[in-house]
Amino acid sequence: MVVSAQEGHRLWAQTYDTALNPVLALESRTLADLLCPVSGGCFIDVACGTGRWMQYLGKRGACAFGVDLSAEMLAQADGKRALRGKLVLADAGGLPFRDYAADATICSFAASYFPSLKQAVAEMARITRRGGQVIVSDLHPAAISAGWTRSFRLGEFVYEMEHSNPSLDEFLAAGYAASLQLDMQVEACLGDPERPIFRIAGKEHMFAELSRVPAIWIGIWNKI
Repeated sequence: MVVSAQEGHRLWAQTYDTALNPVLALESRTLADLLCPVSGGCFIDVACGTGRWMQYLGKRGACAFGVDLSAEMLAQADGKRALRGKLVLADAGGLPFRDYAADATICSFAASYFPSLKQAVAEMARITRRGGQVIVSDLHPAAISAGWTRSFRLGEFVYEMEHSNPSLDEFLAAGYAASLQLDMQVEACLGDPERPIFRIAGKEHMFAELSRVPAIWIGIWNKI
């Protein structure tokens, strides 16, 4: 069943924190090693969802704030004591933060849902201090081309969310238009740490084939 991104995230919020997801697991272990120094920094998580990255950053000494357009996702995040008072309902195209507010701004698996990737990246750049980082991760375009979907199961139904599919050139162009300087881009495939998730789901037979496809893309820019 195909639904809008807004409706999909409304439904997914119920199980987002409990469902095993190998792509999220891959992104978590890959990006954690690439972040700028965390302790004492101010991070803003754009499209924070249930606060996965906010929790990670907070436990490591950062001050993390989150913004999302899904009230249901934010309700799940607000249920976590450490995140209360640090969440705001807003659109990525008009972030409710002052210029240069963050040491780093992160956007995880949400860019393909934005009406304007260029506008969202420009807003992320605006709220990031000079010398700070803007970090965007997303499902790799190669995975979409290989037939992967942005979908989740809820009960007996599988929901696929409407989305755009920016090319890597479009991601890089959005950073360039925002006057950001590309520091690195990473293309990562599923690896052995994700294999148990396939085993638990009864899909280990699919692992070898899927692990040959770039699963995620991460772009890290510096604000100059």
